[in-house]
Amino acid sequence: MNVDYYQYVTPAYVPTMCIPVLEGRTFNATDVAGGPPVMLVNQTLAKLFYPEGSAVGHRIRPSGNQTWFTVIGVLKDVKQGGVEAKTGTEVYFSYPQTPATQGFAPRNMNIVIRSTLSPAALSGNIRQAVSALDPALPVVSLRTMDDVFSDSVSRPRFLAQLLGIFAAVALALAAIGTYGVLAYSVAERRREIGIRMALGAETRGVLSMVMGQGMTLAGIGVAIGLAGALGVTRLANTLLFGVKPTDPLTFAGVSAFILAVAMLACLVPARRATRVDPLVALRQE
Repeated sequence: MNVDYYQYVTPAYVPTMCIPVLEGRTFNATDVAGGPPVMLVNQTLAKLFYPEGSAVGHRIRPSGNQTWFTVIGVLKDVKQGGVEAKTGTEVYFSYPQTPATQGFAPRNMNIVIRSTLSPAALSGNIRQAVSALDPALPVVSLRTMDDVFSDSVSRPRFLAQLLGIFAAVALALAAIGTYGVLAYSVAERRREIGIRMALGAETRGVLSMVMGQGMTLAGIGVAIGLAGALGVTRLANTLLFGVKPTDPLTFAGVSAFILAVAMLACLVPARRATRVDPLVALRQE
């Protein structure tokens, strides 16, 4: 069986990391050297190799290993490769069983501590405990989980912020362009509006005509823009975590903003044109 991630953990790892157990159980004090070889698998592996039933109770022999391990539990997926990476298959071995079942012990260890104390208050005790075991053992990269998570999302966060700035500039340019084009097109119709007013057209009717034509053009433009946006949203998948690229609130908000700009672009010059004396407007032309 090909597995993406192999983890060697102590019985307290799963509850300390608060990883939900979806099926079966996690490691306990009985899963020690000399006991039956056991393992935990993640949800992705269970769905991939056992789609029709539960993975608990099945026996697995990892690649390059002659020992058969019994699956005792299924854990919820953990993003080991980063929040933007696809979740891979993962197995967890009981650390106390590793020397007997696999013939070696991991040379490096990551110690996880759950505490209400600050890292500064804990660092001295941690170093003393490690030094008591072996003074030659170094303690490398003492960090909080918030720091670990922040580092893992730093690049996607920077790219997302950069993309957000570009999007804001593009939205501003679109709003300015929409307002300018529609306002100019309405202003160019001052002579037509003057003739309509001279022939007895009501202000409300003229405004409705101008608004209807302008908003129709704006609606067509928004529809084309939405279609184009939906076509390129897959490019933003790697920059998002926990948010869908086709977020309906974002699309609705941007569409409403552009339509509001278009409404002002039609309404302001049209109202200004209807307030001018029709004879003056015709004389200026």
